Amino acid sequence: MKADLEARSSEALARRIAAIAADKKARDISVLDMRDVVAYTDFLVIATGNTERQTQGIEDAIYQGLKHPPEGEGQVPERVEGRREARWILMDYLDCVVHIFTPAARDYYRLETLWGEVPALEVEQGA
Repeated sequence: MKADLEARSSEALARRIAAIAADKKARDISVLDMRDVVAYTDFLVIATGNTERQTQGIEDAIYQGLKHPPEGEGQVPERVEGRREARWILMDYLDCVVHIFTPAARDYYRLETLWGEVPALEVEQGA
């Protein structure tokens, strides 16, 4: 029962992160379900910003949106890496790891190809 509740809450977190990214016009948002593949996280959220400035804006929106949610207790990532260069920003929320790329960095690292057999959640895309 507890594991089921935790799984639902990690999925809700991943969906919330994807929605915030979409609100900031992130492109090509993918949410990969990693629960049966790795032990270090439940979901990977992968998104693309058009420029370094936009990747920083997406990261900041996710950070602020989860730190100060309208529905209650907030959370902050365990760590954030890559913010200064902003070509690949990694946010570690433990149950959910967020990767925000510029287009060139996403093409280079191709995380979806690396995890090609992993199921993906359907999420709303930014306009």
